[in-house]
Amino acid sequence: MDLSTPTQALPNGQHPAHINGELLARRQQALAQAAEQLKAELFGIDDVIDLVIDAIRAWYVLPQLITRPVIVCLWGLTGTGKTQLTRRLAQLLGFYDRFVEVQMDGFSHGASYRNSSISGMLGDSAIHESAPGILVLDEFQRFRTVDRKGEDVKVDRYQDVWTLLSDGRLPPALSALTTVERKLADAHYEAERAEDDPSDRSGKNSYRFQLDAWDAQEIKRMLKLQEPLAEIMQWPPAQVQALFTRFQQSLTSWETDYSKLLVFVCGNLDEMYRETAQRVEDCDTDADIFHRLTRNLSIIDVKKALAKRFKPEQIARLGNEHVIYPSFSKATYERLIRSLCMRYCDDIAAQCGVRLDIAQDVRDELYANAVFPAQGTRPLFSSVHAILSANLVKAALWILEQALPLSPRYSITLAADKRHLMLQAGSQQAVFAVTLELNRLKQRANADFRALLAVHEAGHALVYVLLFGHAPQEVKINIASFEGGYNSFAGLKATTRQNALDMMCVGLAGRTAEELVFGEMACTTGAEQDYKQVTAEAARYVRHHGFGARLARTDVTVEPDNHINTDVALSNVAIEELLQTQHQRADALLREHQGALNHLVSALMEHGMITPHEMRAIMARCGICIGLPPTCGPEENLVLEPFADRLTAFQQRAARPAARPVASNVMPERSACL
Repeated sequence: MDLSTPTQALPNGQHPAHINGELLARRQQALAQAAEQLKAELFGIDDVIDLVIDAIRAWYVLPQLITRPVIVCLWGLTGTGKTQLTRRLAQLLGFYDRFVEVQMDGFSHGASYRNSSISGMLGDSAIHESAPGILVLDEFQRFRTVDRKGEDVKVDRYQDVWTLLSDGRLPPALSALTTVERKLADAHYEAERAEDDPSDRSGKNSYRFQLDAWDAQEIKRMLKLQEPLAEIMQWPPAQVQALFTRFQQSLTSWETDYSKLLVFVCGNLDEMYRETAQRVEDCDTDADIFHRLTRNLSIIDVKKALAKRFKPEQIARLGNEHVIYPSFSKATYERLIRSLCMRYCDDIAAQCGVRLDIAQDVRDELYANAVFPAQGTRPLFSSVHAILSANLVKAALWILEQALPLSPRYSITLAADKRHLMLQAGSQQAVFAVTLELNRLKQRANADFRALLAVHEAGHALVYVLLFGHAPQEVKINIASFEGGYNSFAGLKATTRQNALDMMCVGLAGRTAEELVFGEMACTTGAEQDYKQVTAEAARYVRHHGFGARLARTDVTVEPDNHINTDVALSNVAIEELLQTQHQRADALLREHQGALNHLVSALMEHGMITPHEMRAIMARCGICIGLPPTCGPEENLVLEPFADRLTAFQQRAARPAARPVASNVMPERSACL
């Protein structure tokens, strides 16, 4: 007997009171082997796999301890392997035949009531009552019960899922019971009429089958019968009625017990990934930046996002076992590309004996042209197939046509024009056209436009490093997502008044650099988004944060219960003065550091981008010492003020003995207690 899975070792969910140590050790080993295999197949989610394995350990190793479903929620961006993990885990643990996957969009499984309820789908599966099984509720975010205004959303399908998630005990579908009961009453009615007038219905009693297959299947499922379907179809209505009555009167058999289920709830919560999920067109931002934005998300972020889609009591039923997928890092994408290239080459070798290798320069271009960090692996698989599959076949055929030896490995490299793949075999060479669409979009062939972008982005970058003391995460002008360039900055965990002013200065520095280099009348409209963002920051500075002359929260409203200062017009003057001051400040900084600005512009013109390490080196040559942006750990978001030191200094001052007051004959006033 194979004891690697609970159901194989202990069939029908019947577990002895004592489990021997050998069995526990074998199950622990099976879990460890499953985790190792998952990590070998699914790249970049080792931490996620460890969390999932720990979450299901009790369910798998000691299932007799489980009295209600074990619920594990998997949340992540699209294409990060949530569903794939659950399917593969079920296979590795031997539950492939007791595995049910439900698409919670509500439209994936036909229109019958059986397929519109979780109980119906479980009833059609091989998962037996009171026995372990795996249920996957996929695309759960589409099953929303609250709309964007907080109003209830009418949901017809899968309403019994909330009962299942509560305690795993499902009552029979009352509508189905009513239908069967009505059919039994009809059968009694017809039988009674046949007894009164046998000549009318003499043919009916000669039928061997009294029930049709559908009704027999419903009765078998609801009454939890073990008899074959064909036998149930032959039962007379009276026998079925007796079983039906006994079932209704039995408290123990009324509910269906699925308390031993392992339930995976999978979905994409865009509200939680708000900084990344909507950037589907972004193929320029480094994947590591997306990775850093998403890997520190917590259960609090999950609960906030769920609250926009579900009712509080429903969120509670999902439990607290929330596993959060970060977006993939650059290293993960590179590893995946290397694995895909090896797989294509191995397939070619297996089919025709030609051994090919994909060179590093080709793999680099695959990353540059196939990775959209907000969309996970699916675009990558598609692009790698489009770029490699046909060309590798052409390369193999060329080698065979030239009658070249099959023993060496032939390297596929990228031609200098980046429009062809090249295969060199001694003095012979073959080239194969390849379309790298994003490369074409990223090229800024026009020298004037390239110069404009370089100056604008260098202005932002230089003022940022001068005021914040850290290199930007990225500075790029060769991008495909939109016509322009961008700087990417580390977030701030706490924004002080000075930080807010500094960010306004940084936002205005792009246009200011254009004025300095090209002249006031040659400035472009490219700063429109900068000015929109900086104006909003200045408005919040004055109206919301209380950093201006007024402390009152100032805003517009039509709600009578919003007690705020609605005198918005007077704050407009303060906002404009604030922006003018920061513009002058940016201009002074750029004029003072024109040499550093020139070095940054030259680097962007030559390479199209500046990495943090390159930025630090350039600034060092200009006599400016800066740090690198944080890349890992809890301090990825910057705190630039030494708040702890200032608190210590305050406490030391407060601890000093106060000067003794001069005696007075005047009695002090009592302070009022409010």
